[in-house]
Amino acid sequence: MTTAITNLLARKEKLLKQLEEAEDADQRSYIQRQLEQVDTALEFLGVPEQTSE
Repeated sequence: MTTAITNLLARKEKLLKQLEEAEDADQRSYIQRQLEQVDTALEFLGVPEQTSE
């Protein structure tokens, strides 16, 4: 796994944790947009989508 993919996956994990803890709707919206960007980058790099369950 490349460093870029590793960093993106770590960023996604951190954002998911922040999303769980976010209380403000604007903050959740901001985090969700960032997650979409990370997912797009991972898709571009050919990483299959992972489920967190």
